[in-house]
Amino acid sequence: MKHLYFQFRLLPHLFPCRYTRYMGPENQTCVSEFLLLGFSEKPKQQLPLFGLFLSIYIVTVVGNIIIMLAIGSDSHLHTPMYFFLSNLSFVDLCLVSTTVPKMLLNILTNTKIISYAGCLTQIHFFLLFVVLDNFLLTVMAYDRFVAICHPLHYVTIMNPRICSLLVLISWTISFPNSTLHTLLVTRLSFCSKNEIPHFFCDNSKVTKLSSSDTLINDVFVYFATGLLGVLPFTGILFSYGQICSSLLRIPSARGKYKAFSTCGSHLSVVSLFYGTGLGVYLSSSTTHSSWKSSVASVMYSVVTPMLNPFIYSMRNKNINNAMRRVISKMHTSH
Repeated sequence: MKHLYFQFRLLPHLFPCRYTRYMGPENQTCVSEFLLLGFSEKPKQQLPLFGLFLSIYIVTVVGNIIIMLAIGSDSHLHTPMYFFLSNLSFVDLCLVSTTVPKMLLNILTNTKIISYAGCLTQIHFFLLFVVLDNFLLTVMAYDRFVAICHPLHYVTIMNPRICSLLVLISWTISFPNSTLHTLLVTRLSFCSKNEIPHFFCDNSKVTKLSSSDTLINDVFVYFATGLLGVLPFTGILFSYGQICSSLLRIPSARGKYKAFSTCGSHLSVVSLFYGTGLGVYLSSSTTHSSWKSSVASVMYSVVTPMLNPFIYSMRNKNINNAMRRVISKMHTSH
């Protein structure tokens, strides 16, 4: 009997969100699901929100798939720059698919519920693809640095093996990071609140709901942000610093423009990614408005993946022509 009593007392510590804990004279039941409050609780605004985000999601999926098909079908685009771009399109497609379909389903079914396991899944994959986006943009900046600053050695340095290795390293770093973040959330108890003031399970929002000590989680978030956020951005700044230094040594204005034009699309995407990311950070730290924080997150995690295909297609003639050929083939076959 003593052994059974010990096992019963141990269960709440092993599975804090599946059992009832007794804390003092009153009972406190741990939650097994969360409520995503989203943008608005007004019924009249649900249909416009559904139409807006469904349109954004369709455009994002179609645009990034066409980018990948265009690069894969055109042998002239089988170069390191476009190899990294196709990987970026795949990651953007996965990033927006992590959050938007669940939000659309909740609006369509008039519910706000997400299960505990579903919430952990969103946290894991959202962090995975955001960090991957960050690393791929850094790798693409390094590619442009080698192409402009060391053009004679570009083919040797950026060979297919090195390009594949750089992408593999990005996955190897990003996956354990998101896994560790998710495991740290599983150690927390959620026994008082279950309403997330967001349209998806954001790690910081979920952690704030916990009734446990979150010091370890907070320390790891700051450490990971500094290591996996600041360092890659510093690498991008260094690459473009070296690129600008090399461009100043080019005598003709036409040569400077031609060299720098290959960086235009990447610079636009980097500015959009880090600009909206900074907006999310500032909105969460300077304002207590959940609506403003959600809007900033939409710009960061939904609008940016949608705009990337347009940025590369408008500023890159090779991509533009390849995309037209893919669309033409799809239209002809249809």
